[in-house]
Amino acid sequence: MIKVLFVCLGNICRSPLAEAIFNHQITQEGLNNKFSSDSCGTSDYHIGELPDERSITTAQKHSISINHRGRQLNHADIRDFDYIIAMDHSNVKNIRKLMEGYNLSHSQILLMRKFQPQADSDEVPDPYYGGEDGFEKVYQILDESIREFILQLKKEHQVYA
Repeated sequence: MIKVLFVCLGNICRSPLAEAIFNHQITQEGLNNKFSSDSCGTSDYHIGELPDERSITTAQKHSISINHRGRQLNHADIRDFDYIIAMDHSNVKNIRKLMEGYNLSHSQILLMRKFQPQADSDEVPDPYYGGEDGFEKVYQILDESIREFILQLKKEHQVYA
């Protein structure tokens, strides 16, 4: 089983949405026995909380359900996940800082938009302080990026349904 962890700051907007989209896409492809995912935040702001209502609503508009409670990245995550997918450079910096504290290394810490063809930025914007349209934009970015990420995973690991 290939394990993927999506990481943002608070684990209530971008990363739980990414987790839900990933799970939806792998289920559609019949690959949920090959891949698993989770999400977390680098901060402790929203531990135990449900995702932002706007993330839930946006996912529902696309027939995707989010089943997640906020949690914080920990050193076991670095050890246990094959891929750590960060939403922005600040997340990557915080992940690396945690790794230094535990003398850990990880070869697959990647930015989500690395996989998006013709991305206009390498970061997924944080929609928290904006409106519904920001959440829809993030959904579109994640949907496209994750689709390409899954294609790469299937090729790299020679995984077929």
